Amino acid sequence: MRIGALGKVYADGERIFSQGEVGNCMYIVQQGEVEVLVEGPDGEIVLTTLGTGDVFGELALFTKKPRSATVRAKGKARVLSIDKRGFFKRMHEDPSLAFRILKKMSERIQELTP
Repeated sequence: MRIGALGKVYADGERIFSQGEVGNCMYIVQQGEVEVLVEGPDGEIVLTTLGTGDVFGELALFTKKPRSATVRAKGKARVLSIDKRGFFKRMHEDPSLAFRILKKMSERIQELTP
């Protein structure tokens, strides 16, 4: 992993975080793509692919529960991590950030609901 001007650059297949880890930050895809997958007894199941501008791992800012999925780079990807302190500072500067995160979380819930 190389540290870039903003965020970190991950190589194809490199894990950003793993299912079961306790997280302390969220991430924003700055460039490229990442894939979200779950690991089960029969192997990996890719749930979705996220691209530039997408946010993931945001639940770690609000809970201390383990990550529910693994996220890894799909090709070369630049990803910015934001810890809880940075998130709340940024949210104070731009309250619309909280709205955008809640909107994205709501969309994900709708996608999972039949």
